[in-house]
Amino acid sequence: MKITILTLFPEMFEGFLTTSIIKKARLKGLAEIEAVDIREFTDDKHNRVDEYPFGGGQGMIMKCQPVLDCLKSVRTPQSRVLLMGPTGQQFNQAKARELVKQDHLILLCGHYEGFDARIRAYVDEEISIGDYVLTGGELASMVITDAVTRLVPGVITEESHLDESFENGLLEYPQYTRPVDYEGHTVPEVLLSGHHENIRKFRLKESLRLTLQVRPDLLENRSFTKEERKLLDEVLEEEEAKAEAFLQSESPENQENLE
Repeated sequence: MKITILTLFPEMFEGFLTTSIIKKARLKGLAEIEAVDIREFTDDKHNRVDEYPFGGGQGMIMKCQPVLDCLKSVRTPQSRVLLMGPTGQQFNQAKARELVKQDHLILLCGHYEGFDARIRAYVDEEISIGDYVLTGGELASMVITDAVTRLVPGVITEESHLDESFENGLLEYPQYTRPVDYEGHTVPEVLLSGHHENIRKFRLKESLRLTLQVRPDLLENRSFTKEERKLLDEVLEEEEAKAEAFLQSESPENQENLE
């Protein structure tokens, strides 16, 4: 697939495009990724791409002419144009899997106080990566490019995707490596057992536990398998027992005994 990023700051992408998974995908010829400088398309003699907003207000607004001339230079009938912006659809793993099916993605990065609103008539959709403010759309475009590129077949093995957070609607289980004991923190024994079925169940159970603790919203509309429901019930019982034990340890009677 091909991803074209339209930006005022193509130099921000130099390291991004030449390291890790993105570099691997490009070298293998599995993904073509480029950053195009919007400023090169301005017809302003002073090379400006922004203007003050009509009606007054703070900041500068990116003008239609340079942005849309840049867009028209790279757009094809196969392109899908995404505007990086705070009012767009929230980006998630499901959206990444949808976008990887496209032949050509164009990611349009804003800056300053945003775009002339008329630019939205020329894009297919607006995407947001979260409810917070960034200086520009460049970081958002990197997030989307990374998430989509790693899903391109051949970039990483399919097995690597299976247990990752959000792929099956759950957060990924905790992972451990050597040493077995680090300052008294030990690796769960089941992971050292070599019993693949027990390890699988343990990991599923810990995925459910972590999701319950950190992102319970992911469980609200989930259709659980019988095994998942059984393991989740075990998790709930264990967490309830922990909570009761903690409350007992904090009771006045126990505090007096400790004194």
